[in-house]
Amino acid sequence: MPLEFDSTHEYCSAYIDGAQYRSAVADVVITTNDETHMSEAHIGGKQVPITEAEADALTVYKAKDLRHHTIGVEPGEDSPVI
Repeated sequence: MPLEFDSTHEYCSAYIDGAQYRSAVADVVITTNDETHMSEAHIGGKQVPITEAEADALTVYKAKDLRHHTIGVEPGEDSPVI
């Protein structure tokens, strides 16, 4: 689901199940979902899955970046999955 930015890049919004969630970009927090290994943006009180390109765009406009790398091991395996 693509994020939308206003013309000044001060606000962004996302549509989820027909509802719009909007926030000032400076108030957006980007995190990592450890289960899906994907980035999420916290926009207007909602966790929104986003692409790495969208996460990078948000950081350019001063969103708070709390992402981290994830690594796991598949059940029954000894080698990590990245």
